[in-house]
Amino acid sequence: MSTQRSNHAVRSRIKQSIAYWCFEPYWSLEETCKIASQVGCRSVELIDPNDWPILKDHDLICALALSHWFEQGMNNPQYHPMCIEKMRTAIDACAESGFPNVLTFTGFSEEISDEEGIENCVSGYEQIIGYAEQKNIDLCLEMLNTRVDVEMKGHPGYQGNSTEYCVEIIKRVGSPRMKLLFDIYHVQIMEGDIIRRINEYQEYIGYYHVAGNPGRNEPDDTQEINYKAVMKAIEATGYTGYVGQEFLPTGDPLTSLRNAVSLIAGGS
Repeated sequence: MSTQRSNHAVRSRIKQSIAYWCFEPYWSLEETCKIASQVGCRSVELIDPNDWPILKDHDLICALALSHWFEQGMNNPQYHPMCIEKMRTAIDACAESGFPNVLTFTGFSEEISDEEGIENCVSGYEQIIGYAEQKNIDLCLEMLNTRVDVEMKGHPGYQGNSTEYCVEIIKRVGSPRMKLLFDIYHVQIMEGDIIRRINEYQEYIGYYHVAGNPGRNEPDDTQEINYKAVMKAIEATGYTGYVGQEFLPTGDPLTSLRNAVSLIAGGS
């Protein structure tokens, strides 16, 4: 029996998810699921399918499923068989469970030119996107920052380090099942101008992640992103997908998460 979800976050049009890796140092998955329900989140994401029964016991989903990782991605044909196999496995698991999205990455450049990287990504995604279409699952390509040289806060060497670059890949693939994971933290570091980019690329965006900058910590008034304005802009586009809380708490993790969920839902 799941704990009844709370308050303002449930009433909000924005559906929220918790990126488990950020809170794994503090809580077990079982504890995280209970807390997700308490604070009004509908998903705990980036979880191995073997653990999905725990989510279902709490009436939660995994709104974003892992496949391959970001170092070795679709920009290098050498990795296509591995990446495609992992994406196919994740697509099957999502389709069976009724979950919507699979995460994917360009990979590190490894001396591959930007244009060659785009072409390689497109040729690789063309081998799997039809399968995603058949299963009604979205592939979400994540843009990452390359400026911050701190583990899991930035990824120097990653090729898909701009929204334009990732959107160009998505456009060339040309499928409604190929989407952009618009990580607001990463976009702020590389480009800024967040609301303009949300409006410009709204038709390609399939997922959002949130965290404060600098530091990838709580999205609160100690950092530079005006999340109230950003979330208002996202709602105005008619977005109906999920927003993932992917920040590293600096204080009490439950208090930090509760406040972040309220902020993203449009609270105080």
